[in-house]
Amino acid sequence: MRIQQAFVSNPFEPLVARCRGSVWLLLHGLSLLAASTSSHAATAKANGFDSARLAEMSAAIEDAISRKDIPGGVLHVERQGLIHSKVLGKRAIKPSAEPLAANTIFDAASLTKVVACAPAIMILVERGQVSLQDPVHKHLPAFRGEGRDAITVRSLLNHTSGLRPGIPRQPAWSGYETGIKLAMAEKPEWPVGTRFRYSDINFILLGEIVARASGVSLDRFVDREIYEPLGMKDTGYRPPASLRKRIAPTEPVDGRMLRGVVHDPTARLMGGVAGHAGL
Repeated sequence: MRIQQAFVSNPFEPLVARCRGSVWLLLHGLSLLAASTSSHAATAKANGFDSARLAEMSAAIEDAISRKDIPGGVLHVERQGLIHSKVLGKRAIKPSAEPLAANTIFDAASLTKVVACAPAIMILVERGQVSLQDPVHKHLPAFRGEGRDAITVRSLLNHTSGLRPGIPRQPAWSGYETGIKLAMAEKPEWPVGTRFRYSDINFILLGEIVARASGVSLDRFVDREIYEPLGMKDTGYRPPASLRKRIAPTEPVDGRMLRGVVHDPTARLMGGVAGHAGL
């Protein structure tokens, strides 16, 4: 909660709007975070949980399934050593139906911001390697001029930088370094701190700040500093082929169903690792 209060105002409203096509993602969040414990779900006890609230959660997933917003979802809650896990619906319905399992791995989409990039930044803040008050150009020297100098790490985190929502994909481009250059070429559309506007560009820049301040890429940093210490062995960027059978597909792109390849187009162009998406 301390991290949330440090950088987010009204944290869930913009996230829900951004992830509206992936309602299962929000409902499945705890399952993603606790993937390594899902095998123990059978030992869960009802004691210690509010059964009415659990029923409401299940109903939310079932409603999304009935509206065909999602093929299925996993409700996973842990509290004081107890686990409640419930699987509803299917992993996929196209091109063929697939059963859903408690250990299914999902594309985290924009939750990458709060499950990977923001915690990484806050670790560096705690270590004194980054300050929330730092101008972005302290870490990304090319990010100067035309209003950029006033943009701070904090204003990237709380989406008050004035930067627009995303990097244009036309003219065509590809590559991580190209994506970073395009992000750093952006200039604010209004003064910093005067307006809230949810922006992938903010977190693309933050991901690069993590890399430069730590000396390792964002994916390596979160693996080393967050996921491995927590035993989150199934959470990370660019999942290996060995996990493919457990990964839920997202949607067809260019004639192929994406599975284990990041759904977000910009993150995909950047090679699958970015601060805004890819987990």
